[in-house]
Order: sequence, then C-alpha cells, then structure tokens
Amino acid sequence: MPFVLSILMSCIVSAMSTSISTGWTTGFIATWWCAWGASWLVAFPSLLIVLPIVRRIVAAIVDQPARS
Repeated sequence: MPFVLSILMSCIVSAMSTSISTGWTTGFIATWWCAWGASWLVAFPSLLIVLPIVRRIVAAIVDQPARS
C-alpha cells in the first residue's frame, strides 16, 4: 500500500506543482516527469517513516472515549 500510495500522491502533487510553476507548455510532460521522479524518491521513504506515526495518532484519536 505505501508503494502505490507514494506513486499516486507524488504523481498528482508534482503534476499540480509543475503546472502551477511552468504552465501547460510544450515541454510540460518532460518537466513533470523529472519532477515526479525526484518527488517520488523523497515520498516513498518519507511515507515508510511517517506511516507508523500517523497510525498511532489516528488510533489515539479514534480510541478516545466520547465526551458528554
């Protein structure tokens, strides 16, 4: 799951970031491809490190008893 999630998220975020900074120019695909590759190299290891922390935070929020 983290592998596929990192691919999809970095793809979407890098496409949006590239389109905002360069616009939909002729070289958009080549520029985005390089940006996506670099962002995925950061996204995948980051996700592996952060995912256990996020799971603990969500578990703590969900496991809290309801307040009346």
